[in-house]
Amino acid sequence: VMSILLHGDAAFAGQGVVYETFHLSDLPSYTTNGTIHVVVNNQIGFTTDPRMARSSPYPTDVARVVNAPIFHVNADDPEAVMYVCNVAAEWRNTFNKDVVVDLVCYRRRGHNEMDEPMFTQPLMYKQIHKQVPVLKKYADKLIADGTVTLQEFEEEIAKYDRICEEAYTRSKDNKILHIKHWLDSPWPGFFNGDGEPKSMSCPPTGISEELLTHIGNVASSVPVKDFKIHSGLSRILKARSEMTENRLVDWALAEYMAFGSVLKEGIHVRLSGQDVERGTF
Repeated sequence: VMSILLHGDAAFAGQGVVYETFHLSDLPSYTTNGTIHVVVNNQIGFTTDPRMARSSPYPTDVARVVNAPIFHVNADDPEAVMYVCNVAAEWRNTFNKDVVVDLVCYRRRGHNEMDEPMFTQPLMYKQIHKQVPVLKKYADKLIADGTVTLQEFEEEIAKYDRICEEAYTRSKDNKILHIKHWLDSPWPGFFNGDGEPKSMSCPPTGISEELLTHIGNVASSVPVKDFKIHSGLSRILKARSEMTENRLVDWALAEYMAFGSVLKEGIHVRLSGQDVERGTF
């Protein structure tokens, strides 16, 4: 198995999770023995000019933190792209390390159907509109070389279009969703033959209103005597206390009641994550 991650250029440079994932890439028990990162470098975050979006010339520079080889390749040259992808796969299989393929390309259209990129990037989009699309450019080259005939090219395009159209038509007829088809490995005995979950008997987990009120009151109080609490927090605790009194519950209080009821049964609860200590979650 080989893991492949597909990125946009803006996300690759701008999202912390990319940098964090690179730092996990060689840790024992976390490594995938090398991931191939493919960056579609088409200025997907086009409303920000690259000079205003990142400090380095390439969006892929974050991969240098683990000394991953980075191949910048002209996406208008399909053979060069294939060559680079083969080298990347070979590198990964030989050294079991991450590798990055930076497809240097462009977006012909806007961010979505409603978007007109000429508003934000008029000069760049004037240049883009002059570009010959990669399919036509490569087809012209192959026909000129005599590798394929015009007829073969047109037949291949028609065949591809037909595959897409037929799949689209079939998708409209598909009225049943089979859960078991996309579940990675259906748990044995969990589903019946039709892919529906079997009726399972759950032990009753309800608790008395008296206990819920007790947990709500504890969750909205300050345990230390004469402790000066931040005014913003005291407002939150006061609102929580009023909710408990009025028999109302929001998500945060519901979570408190769930944790509190488990703790009351003597079961240890451990919360992990960056914002836990601060009480964000």
